[in-house]
Amino acid sequence: MFADNSIKKHVISKMAALCSRAEQCSPDIRKKIIALGLTNKETDEVLEYLKKEKFIDDERYVEAYVTEKININKWGRVKIRYYLHAKGLFTEIIETGLRSFDEKKYIDILINTMKKKAAKSDGKSKLEKIGQIIRFAQSRGFEPELIHRYINEVIK
Repeated sequence: MFADNSIKKHVISKMAALCSRAEQCSPDIRKKIIALGLTNKETDEVLEYLKKEKFIDDERYVEAYVTEKININKWGRVKIRYYLHAKGLFTEIIETGLRSFDEKKYIDILINTMKKKAAKSDGKSKLEKIGQIIRFAQSRGFEPELIHRYINEVIK
């Protein structure tokens, strides 16, 4: 496919190695390829090849990103959605990836996150403590409606 262009072959090799080490999304790889000096047409050809050979799969990337950010970073869907949109991924792929995460596990993570904050909360009154927990959970990217639905399980 690229026998005539050694620079393109080098870029493909470099990007394939990068994608083999960790999941990558096409917008990130596109930026890296362009930074190496390829034209938009050449970049599209390299990306197409990497996708065809399964080095890049945006759906797989989003699922891995969602799982990592919820399980390890304890982020909510709002924050994850924001960061994935900022990368330039399509809304449909993002929403599919967010729906793929187990809802019960997501709620458990939200509740545990709020309980940990409640244990550390130095609010003087119950109302101040609730306010601190709500603000903290929202800053982690959890949906306000879920926070309010489960706050009573945290504050008793």
